[in-house]
Amino acid sequence: MSCDRELVDGMLRNETQAWSEFQSRYDRLIHRCITKVTRRFPSMVSGDDVFEIQAQLFLSLLSNEMHKLRTFDPERGNRFSSWLGLLAIHCAYDHLRSLRREPNKASLAEATDLACQLPDPFECVAERQRAAMAADMLDGFSEKDRAFATLYFDEELEPNEIAARMNISVKTVYSKKHKIQSRLESALSTAVEHAA
Repeated sequence: MSCDRELVDGMLRNETQAWSEFQSRYDRLIHRCITKVTRRFPSMVSGDDVFEIQAQLFLSLLSNEMHKLRTFDPERGNRFSSWLGLLAIHCAYDHLRSLRREPNKASLAEATDLACQLPDPFECVAERQRAAMAADMLDGFSEKDRAFATLYFDEELEPNEIAARMNISVKTVYSKKHKIQSRLESALSTAVEHAA
């Protein structure tokens, strides 16, 4: 493809060879025109933005049935390279304007430092499931053992408080806690075996 008009005509016919020729001829020029604009704004743009602008330019050439590409007219005295460079510069400024309109954003690294004050939803669901399983298992226990489990595991009272409320010794609180915990663990492992 020797002249600009032939190249553009081939691109408009969607010929693979024409688009490959376009890319090999003008890729560096487009990249250079974009970076000429963006390097003056290092705090606003990164290398990714340069590729984004280039992609936007290519998309603009293809959109609306290649309307923008059809507007190139060598009779106006412009070379295709000059016309493309101007489009790339305009596209870069459009991108910068769109960035300026966006609200200030924190970096992604700052997002990892954010902590939510609310409980973790997964933990909440897991806790409810554990409580439901424990309640099902405790159904087979005596009323006194269920009352003990509520005071020790749910209300998390101190052993001496439980001893006073239930009229038992502190030593009995520890042995009762161990027995109930063992029964719960045994019931849990049985439930897990039946589920699998």
